[in-house]
Amino acid sequence: MTPPTPTNLVTLDFEHMAALVARLGWPSYRTRQILQWIYQHRVRDIAGMSSLSLKDRETLGHEAVIERLESPTHFQSVDGTQKFLHSLKDGLAVESVLIPDGGRLTQCVSTQVGCTLDCGFCVTGQMGLKRNLKAHEIVDQILTAQDRLQPGHRITSLVFMGMGEPLANFDELSDALTRLTNTDWGVGFPKRRITISTAGFSQRLHDVAGLGVNLAVSLNASTAEQRDRLMPMMNRLHPLPDLLAACRAYPIPANRYLTFEYVLLSGENDSTDDAVRLSRLLRGIRCKINLIPFNEFPNSPFRRPADPAIAAFQTILRQKGYDVFVRQNRGRDVLGACGQLGILPARTAPATLSIGT
Repeated sequence: MTPPTPTNLVTLDFEHMAALVARLGWPSYRTRQILQWIYQHRVRDIAGMSSLSLKDRETLGHEAVIERLESPTHFQSVDGTQKFLHSLKDGLAVESVLIPDGGRLTQCVSTQVGCTLDCGFCVTGQMGLKRNLKAHEIVDQILTAQDRLQPGHRITSLVFMGMGEPLANFDELSDALTRLTNTDWGVGFPKRRITISTAGFSQRLHDVAGLGVNLAVSLNASTAEQRDRLMPMMNRLHPLPDLLAACRAYPIPANRYLTFEYVLLSGENDSTDDAVRLSRLLRGIRCKINLIPFNEFPNSPFRRPADPAIAAFQTILRQKGYDVFVRQNRGRDVLGACGQLGILPARTAPATLSIGT
């Protein structure tokens, strides 16, 4: 008779971990202890759970294992950005990015392998959707990055802006956020330092509000016709008027803003008229705007606007009273910048890869 497959402890949420502890006949506080070892101490072996007796560790070892993601393939940008390729158990892979900025360190986290959407300016969208990530695969990207940090360094912000549309995998994302933000047994990451970016799932925005984290909406167009060209599936499922109505109804917490992201594409959506139209679309919404000059990738028909066009776009929006920031291009030489996840640089000489200027 084939023995049962051991339970992988990292796949269990609090409820299922409590059920395992109860089945073993242990006191309920063991649930919190085991989860603390996984998320706060990041152990990879049950034998390392030293607050459990040797007998209890042996008992748990007969029932379960800890199977975290393997050590990722690592790409280092000249600007300090780090790109990780995480191999999954089924042979697929997903990417995450660590972005240094002064004293801050932001991790860009993925929620899907590929993406269900077809945004033409994003490499990930061209992959199609392979599958949703499980909660533990989402969290493990952060744990794995933490494992590689130098002593005294820590991740200060999390942005769910990597591969995939987070709100198309909402249940697993919500589970992952519980594990990341719980201060008793989880990672203990502050909710105010977490941002979820959506391409515009208007019907799920109210669900995000209940999570207590920040929301960013990827708009990228000043008219419905533009959005049809650039984000056809999204604009068909969630038309621009519906999305803007949902944004206006979104309960923005005090002292926070709704963020709109706008990828600037030369000759497509970067004119002064576009800037004026965008200012009108967002009128009355407490928001800030992140302008993202397009990060070029091989075989893309789009181009990054010239710096004067970017500056003019920003100036018009600022004159209309908006807080507007231009996203710095980070990690482009290892194809780790916004919109570039899904293709890998040459491992031997990543800095020589030509992706435009």
